[in-house]
Amino acid sequence: MPPSPQSTTCPYCGVGCGVKAVVNNRQMTVTGDETHPANQGRLCSKGTALGNTFSLEGRLLEPRIRRNGQFETATWDETLETAAAKFAQVIADHGPDAVAFYVSGQLLTEDYYAVNKLAKGYIGTANVDTNSRLCMSSAVAAHKQAFGADLVPGTYDDLTEADMLVFSGHNAAWTHPVLYRRIETRDNQFRVCIDPKRTDTAKAADLHLMIKPQTDVRLWNGLCAHLIARDALDHDFIDQHTEGYSRLMAALSADDQSLDAIAEDCGISVTDLKTFYDAFLHTPKVVSLFSMGSNQSSQGVHKGLALINAHLLSGKIGKPGAAPFSITGQPNAMGGREVGGLANMLAAHMDFDEASKSLVQRYWGSPTIAPKAGLKAVDMFEAVRLGKIKAIWIMATNPMVSMPDTNKIHEALTNCELVVVSDVFARTDTMNMAHIQLPAAAWGEKDGTVTNSERVISRQRNLVPLPGSVRPDWAIVSEVARRMNPDWVSAFNWAGPDEVFAEHAGLTAFENDGKRFLDLGGLTGMSKAEYDALQPVRWPFKKGGLPGDRLFADGQFNTPNGRARLVPPIVRSPANQTTDDFPFHLNSARVRDHWHTLTRTALAPELNRHLTEPLLDIHPEDARRLHIKDGRLAVVTTAYGEAILKARVTDDVREGSLHIPMHWTKQFAPFGRSNQLINPAVDPISGQPEFKHTPANVRAYNEAWHGFVMTPRDFDGELPTWSDDTIWRRATHAHADCFEFAGIAPVDMSGIEACQTLDDVTTGLTRRVRVEDGRLTRVVFVAPIHKKLPPRDWLLERFGDAELEAAHRAALLIGRLPGMQDKGRIICACRSVGEIAINAAIDDGAKTVEDIGDITTAGTSCGSCKGELKQCLLKRVITKEPVHA
Repeated sequence: MPPSPQSTTCPYCGVGCGVKAVVNNRQMTVTGDETHPANQGRLCSKGTALGNTFSLEGRLLEPRIRRNGQFETATWDETLETAAAKFAQVIADHGPDAVAFYVSGQLLTEDYYAVNKLAKGYIGTANVDTNSRLCMSSAVAAHKQAFGADLVPGTYDDLTEADMLVFSGHNAAWTHPVLYRRIETRDNQFRVCIDPKRTDTAKAADLHLMIKPQTDVRLWNGLCAHLIARDALDHDFIDQHTEGYSRLMAALSADDQSLDAIAEDCGISVTDLKTFYDAFLHTPKVVSLFSMGSNQSSQGVHKGLALINAHLLSGKIGKPGAAPFSITGQPNAMGGREVGGLANMLAAHMDFDEASKSLVQRYWGSPTIAPKAGLKAVDMFEAVRLGKIKAIWIMATNPMVSMPDTNKIHEALTNCELVVVSDVFARTDTMNMAHIQLPAAAWGEKDGTVTNSERVISRQRNLVPLPGSVRPDWAIVSEVARRMNPDWVSAFNWAGPDEVFAEHAGLTAFENDGKRFLDLGGLTGMSKAEYDALQPVRWPFKKGGLPGDRLFADGQFNTPNGRARLVPPIVRSPANQTTDDFPFHLNSARVRDHWHTLTRTALAPELNRHLTEPLLDIHPEDARRLHIKDGRLAVVTTAYGEAILKARVTDDVREGSLHIPMHWTKQFAPFGRSNQLINPAVDPISGQPEFKHTPANVRAYNEAWHGFVMTPRDFDGELPTWSDDTIWRRATHAHADCFEFAGIAPVDMSGIEACQTLDDVTTGLTRRVRVEDGRLTRVVFVAPIHKKLPPRDWLLERFGDAELEAAHRAALLIGRLPGMQDKGRIICACRSVGEIAINAAIDDGAKTVEDIGDITTAGTSCGSCKGELKQCLLKRVITKEPVHA
């Protein structure tokens, strides 16, 4: 009898999609859960491919300790005792603030709660911060200033209820595609995208405000001034439910708020600006979505406050279809905030005031409580680098890739006395820096809860037995705590995640009496069976009440007087200005089918099809002036580092701006890593780094040759090392890895073993193929840069052949069968449909995305590619010419 589907929650973005998974001996198939309120059955490309990331490939399955520069397998007892003893020693010698914990929005709430309790209530340090600091902490700070607590008022239903949507620094079509699919079901909705890049979201919007970098505050302040000048205010709401109006009005009047001045400062037309302002003024139901494009800034808090002010002034909050809506990036960024995962927060949305510290300590019965806020992420790693923090435990995140100025992170971890890393994978840039490696349970193995962007708590469930010696993070933390001090045993003696959750829920309700909107009292007292069967539920959920729905519907906020605060945002220059040496604005971003640092998504072949390597987006005028050609390599430099990426020449970016993705690592593109370029400036309030603006320069690399090497999947042998200037990038496919190479110095192929060779003297194209026992084991093609290389797909598929057919073997050195057509750039990753087939369908009469799907199957799976399919259609309409490649 086949296994039954099991319900769980996707481990990717903050949408929090429900998943139905069928698992048989770690073979998994997934579908969207139609009963889950977040996605109603939809999944994006990453969620659809979850089954292809569930193998044990690349996993860390046993604890390891580094000895004499080498990692050796150790027992749990030895690793836990070593970690506990070293942490205890550092605390005894240097005090509690000499240790730190850097955690992750990919942890479950129960994991987050355990480490927060250990650090803040038992060790006595608040040096616990999370990679959510890099994503959403500016929104958190804006919420706290405006609403009195970190409260997100919007729900996903508002997205289709609204008559106007504003995407502020939010490329929803790529970063939250399931939400975007939901939005597309609504007709007659006016959509505005505020973004310095012409993203898929911007291309589909009714109005794209392609503002200059760092002018968001000016734009939103101008809207507030426009509302005041036009008397388009909700006076009753302002009078009864807000404070600070006079102060805000005075601050706004200090600047020239004319449409001409604002448009000039923001680099957009007066017509477009007026269209946006008038639409906001005349539309009662407006939802403004803001995400990392807004938050990742040295003025991210004020960007959020300016947007929130516009909603408070117009009363567009606390109503169906009307809200400022922060969309989180990670699956449990919200849950981490609930339990104090940020260094400047205590658990249950409490701060470090005396009353809150006393309450939390009494609930925990703990021997101490952290006296003050701890170090935020950038400051934390700088303290490690300077030797002030001597032991750090990193959980479920990869700061060697994701932090800004990563060369400094490498220096910090190199010099640290103790680096403990608990994670799923054996080889990450950060895991390689550890002294102690702890194998943590992965998605589908661990058990607990996550909270999504609309405050819905959902269960992630274990679907298979734990492999090897892996353990859940909360259990690892509790084991270390018990070994650090025998008096702490009872405080960390949880039998399962249900007991951790019960304690967390109880703390939110403890001595609450309505003081804190975060209240999970209705989820206290559950049995293990009830916890296991828990269905998605939104907070607040008070004991004896009903699950929460819309915040602020009664006009009450979580401030002492119940009023929202209108806080004047400050318009200031970016932290780092461009100079003659660094005249470009560098912006880091995300791609459609990858997630964070590739540790999971790189395992799924279909997720490597759409973009196989990091690309540099540069405007045509800049490229022409600097002799940078489309498809050729370019060198980007900043004051912090250098990267080499393939140029994509496009007017989707502003002149003077450069855009690069953040995902690639040493394992996949050692020369194309972005965050070693990023300046470590932070918002002074939130501590969130400035990923969206670093002064930079760029030049052509002028490579003389290019090529590729194909090897069996997860290759761990020696690659050709032709010269010091050789650049490579790696992409994983179903049966093989493909390494793309380029360089300047001449290539010597004499040392490459092969059973078939072909050297074309006239073109310079050199080919080597190795077949062993009838199977393809190595392919190497190298050519001068002006010579086109064959497509990769057919050759990569041959690595899956148990024995090569004669015709296939004969065609290996050609790179394809005779008459075979190239797919072109892959647009639909799920169905592996390329641009050539899509354009052919359009030329043959396809007039809609659905028509293209009927002909090619593109867009018929997850739908994440539908935005690009629309662009293909639009291109055909504009050019009136066939668009076959």
